Amino acid sequence: MNKKIVILPGDGIGKEVTTEGKSVLIKIAEIFGHEFEFDEAIIGHDAIEATGNPLPDETLTKLKNCDAILFGAVGHPKYDNDPTLKVRPEQGLLKMRKELGLYANLRPIKLFDELLEASSIKPEILKGSDILFFRELTGDVYFGEKGRRDDGNTAYDLMIYQRYEVERIAHKAFQAARTRNKKVTSVDKANVLESSRLWRETVQEVGKQYPDVQLEHLFVDSAAMKLIQNPRSFDVVVTGNLFGDILTDEASQIAGSMGMLASASVGDKVGLYEPIHGSAHDITGKGIANPLASILSAALLLDISFGMKQESELVIKAVEETLKQGYRTTDIADAKTTREKILNTQNMGAQVVSQLAKIASQLSVSANN
Repeated sequence: MNKKIVILPGDGIGKEVTTEGKSVLIKIAEIFGHEFEFDEAIIGHDAIEATGNPLPDETLTKLKNCDAILFGAVGHPKYDNDPTLKVRPEQGLLKMRKELGLYANLRPIKLFDELLEASSIKPEILKGSDILFFRELTGDVYFGEKGRRDDGNTAYDLMIYQRYEVERIAHKAFQAARTRNKKVTSVDKANVLESSRLWRETVQEVGKQYPDVQLEHLFVDSAAMKLIQNPRSFDVVVTGNLFGDILTDEASQIAGSMGMLASASVGDKVGLYEPIHGSAHDITGKGIANPLASILSAALLLDISFGMKQESELVIKAVEETLKQGYRTTDIADAKTTREKILNTQNMGAQVVSQLAKIASQLSVSANN
């Protein structure tokens, strides 16, 4: 199968982790006889430095003419430390989502048993957790009207949703629940927010079309508490842009580290795949970033955009086997991890590639299958 993939490293550790994600895709192509054509483009701080634009036209053109995108991260301390700057890396990310129609962000929260001790949450609470988040990506306060008034002393961001935006992501959540444990939890703040009342009303209407799926509603504060108190009570969670951003970062503790969480941003055309962590400039260039979220994002890319289920499952199995062998990056190491099993970014990626080859050989996987 011939496919074109754009690598969008972005800023900070995005460059380091996407290198390992790409190496896994190259190995998969070799094992199964696929032809993956790779291209690269700039976004975020690097793009601002080069062109003055966080999402240059050349980058956008490449993204609109590919089959899938493997993305790293955007962000830089320069902008965090100076909120007055008008052009910011994150603007490139938001524009990309809007231009490509990426309205649904899928974030699987699944704990590998080997990392039960890596989380700060008790293992007996975590074991068996398997949550799929659907975060709406193109509405909410990120895209609503915003500004300053009263000589800059008052600021506002409009939280806005249109019914069709809620409908389309709700359908995706219910459809996914049908393939899992047939339960959807919709998270909002309908007791105080009119946009959340529209959200709840719309999800209820969509839910009537899926009578085989249980629907529950939670206020976002209750959901945040329950995620830590009883994560196994969730199956599929659907929520808005802001709440989804916060809740999935919280849920990273279920998986042991943000460095373990992959995500997919999809619409009706090209899909974008990325780890949920940021650019992490505090560790950039040190070679200690965890590449497993980028590698697992590559697995999502294979499955969702290319329909390569066997290839995707092989990548996940290779990650699992790497962890079973005791290999860790610093963020997921625990007291039992020996020094020689703590790997840098590149070596962790190499271990996964090695496991891919070994498992494929054992299973006699080849281009002929």
